[in-house]
Formats: sequence, C-alpha cells, structure tokens
Amino acid sequence: MNFEEGIRIAFQTIKAHKLRTFLTTLGIVIGVSSVIGMMSIIDALEAYMNKTLAMIGGNTFYIQKYPAVQLGKLDKKYRQRKNLTLRHVEAIKEYATAVSVVSPQVYTWGKEIKYKDKKTNPNIGIIGSDENWLELEMRYIDEGRFFTKDDIRYKRKVAVIGADIEDKLFPFSYPIGEYIKINNVKFKVIGVLDRRGKVFGESQDNYVVIPISTFMKLYGSNRSVGISVKAKNRELFQEAMDQTISILRMVRKVRPGEPNDFEVVTQDSVMQTLKKLTGFIFVAAVVICAISLLVGGIGIMNIMLVAVTERTREIGIRKAIGAKRIHILYQFITETIAICLAGGIIGVIFGLVIGAVAGLALKISPTIPLWSIFLGVGFSIGIGLAFGIYPSMKAARLNPIEALRYE
Repeated sequence: MNFEEGIRIAFQTIKAHKLRTFLTTLGIVIGVSSVIGMMSIIDALEAYMNKTLAMIGGNTFYIQKYPAVQLGKLDKKYRQRKNLTLRHVEAIKEYATAVSVVSPQVYTWGKEIKYKDKKTNPNIGIIGSDENWLELEMRYIDEGRFFTKDDIRYKRKVAVIGADIEDKLFPFSYPIGEYIKINNVKFKVIGVLDRRGKVFGESQDNYVVIPISTFMKLYGSNRSVGISVKAKNRELFQEAMDQTISILRMVRKVRPGEPNDFEVVTQDSVMQTLKKLTGFIFVAAVVICAISLLVGGIGIMNIMLVAVTERTREIGIRKAIGAKRIHILYQFITETIAICLAGGIIGVIFGLVIGAVAGLALKISPTIPLWSIFLGVGFSIGIGLAFGIYPSMKAARLNPIEALRYE
C-alpha cells in the first residue's frame, strides 16, 4: 500500500464517521486555534505599540507619580508618594543641561462640552499643559493655533479641541473664534488638533487642551502632574534621563540608597512591561493548548482502539491475502495522522478567525505569525504519531486466524 492509497483510505474512514471524527478532534481544534488566535493578538499589540511609540519619538521620556501599568489594587508605597508639581518642572528646566524641552500635563475626564444648542457625550477628556505640549506629543494643528506663553501666564480661557469635538459641535461651521462651555465656563476655541483615530476602540480625538494655569485654577492644583521630557538628541537621552532623576531626587529629598519616589517611563520600559503581560497571555495559551491536545490525544487513541476492534475482520482479511504487519501499522498510523491533521487545519482556520475578530474589536490590524500555523500543524501531526502508535501496533499484531473468526 503506497502513501497515496493510505491517505485515500484514511479520508474514506473520516468521511464515513464525520461526527465521531469531529468530536474526537475537538480538543486538537481548541488547542491549535487558541495558540494561533493568541499569537495573532499578541503580535498585533506589539506591532501597534511599536508604531505608536515610534510616533512619539525615541528621545522622549515621562515622569509620573504612579507606575505606567497597574494590575490590581495600587500598592500602599505608591499611594503615599508626594505629588509631582510645577516646581519640579521648573527645576528640570533650570538644571538639566541635556534636556531641550519639558512640558507638564494634568488630566480630568468625563466632561460635557456645549456649544449653543449642541453638546457632546459626557466622556470628554480635559488636558492642561503648556506651549510645548504639541512638540512633546508629536501632534499638529489642523486649524487655528496652539496657545502661547502669554495664554499660560494670564490664565486665559482658550481651548484647542480634538477632531471629534469639532465634528459634533461644528459640523457645518468654522470653530475658530467661537465659544464653548466646559462645566458652564466659557472657553474661546483657538485651534483644532490633527485627527488620530481610535486605539483599542477608544477615540484619540475626543479631548480638549487648555493652559495648565487655567486648568489648575478651575479644577484645583492639589494634584500630581505628569512631566514629559525631551533630550536634545538621541545620544544624550541617557544623560538627560540621569540628570532628570538626580534633580528630582534632590528636590524631593530622596535619601541616597532609597528607591525613586516617582516613575520614569520610556519606550523600552513600556515595551518590556507589554512583553511581560503578553508573556503571561502566551503561557496561558500554551497551557490551554497542552491540556486540549492531551485530551484530544486521549480521544484519538480511544477512537482508534474502537476502530481496531470494529475492523478486526478487515485486518484478518488483509493479512490473509498477504499484508504484513508493517502494512497494517502504516495504514492505522496514516489514518490517525489524517484525523489529527484535519483537526489541526480546522484549528488553524478558527485561530485565523479569532485573530481577525479580535483585531476588529480592538481596532488594530491583525497579524498572523506564520510560525504559529506551522507549529499548530506540527502539533497535530505529533499528536497523531504519539497517540496513534499503540492502537496501530495492536492492529498490526493481531493473529490473522483469530481476526478472521471475529464477529
């Protein structure tokens, strides 16, 4: 019996027992699809984060009170930290020689913006910053202008709005020079930001930027500010970061040997944190895959043992007309691998669908790692060999005379 004939007989067997084959390979389908789906999501997340961080620039880092990623309840040591203030921003500007631009940022969320008889949903973010915000965030002005040092100094009620707010409040009119209301406080619209679109389903264009001095006056100054810092060039990045850390430790009176009481966030640290999180996801996917494949393998072995029993007389006839043990072994191994391969292919298809649906839900372009497809197919073949060898050997060792007598 050649390879082609073995495959043909195997698929005839699968066709004759469609439901049984599907139920048998369900564990393999789940295992393979979970790995491919998870890998596609992880690759898409990492690709998106790399693209987003590259837009910000490689010589920018951030100082903030709390860690960039927080899982579960915030630790007490973080809650007890002192706020970062504008005094710290001024200290960095004055003493950090390797730094070119420093910009403070404060936030509040869930605000409603009104213009005449129109209003937005109460989900608008308000950002308070200075005249350097555009440069640090790599943003641009589509219409109008950004605010100036005088706007900051005199606490002017001027606002630069996102594209979503323009679409909602000014669908058929020019927004520059018009007055909007934030918490019933009038702000003059002086600019509209470039459109960024959505990230993970969340709009990046539904916020308003106002002078940080105005923000503090309206929403209170007893809050921690985030500080964006830009090195003069990439070569001075580490020096700029070291200078900033030293200055903040000195101003905040952190004793030698004690850890920083603030967080330094860089592109590398964000990616390392993301890799740790995706590493946990990968491990979970591997565990699910291993369990599913084990269950699927046991099911395969069980169904092949049943097949050997059902086809005992057939095996006897084959041996009676000259089939050797190796021929019977080859036939059943081929059938087992074919069944597992069918499950693997279905799993690959489901995995691709999962990755595509997850990408659409998260508003990111799904990427399917080619190696994960080969890995899934390889696992399927491996399961077929590992769990099909015993039933195949049992079939090959049957006594032809006893097999022919079997009813």
